[in-house]
Amino acid sequence: MTTKIFNLKYLKETRQYLRNNMTDAERVLWNILIDKNLNGRKFRRQHSKGHYIADFYCPAEKLVIELDGHQHYTQEGIEKDKERDSHLALMGIKVLRFENKEIFDNLTMVVKRIKSEFN
Repeated sequence: MTTKIFNLKYLKETRQYLRNNMTDAERVLWNILIDKNLNGRKFRRQHSKGHYIADFYCPAEKLVIELDGHQHYTQEGIEKDKERDSHLALMGIKVLRFENKEIFDNLTMVVKRIKSEFN
């Protein structure tokens, strides 16, 4: 018996809400990732792995990209992200985190960093 670990049913409404209410930073990056625009890699937005919803996920690379707002830089946010990243690492998934402002201030560097993770 296989245990389903992606897009768990109980997270469906949350994933849909997040897709329909993307942040400005997510919209900018999604315009680069959509339709295999980035080196032919397919990305999914608001895709869940286990009990966690990733901003963007590339199945071929087992790569999660997270865009972090201010709540991620509180003590609680830092601890939650560390636990989440460790859990995803156990599934063989690498997590790249960028501050939202990096998308606006240095998008070229962000894209270059993402590409550097491709096999």
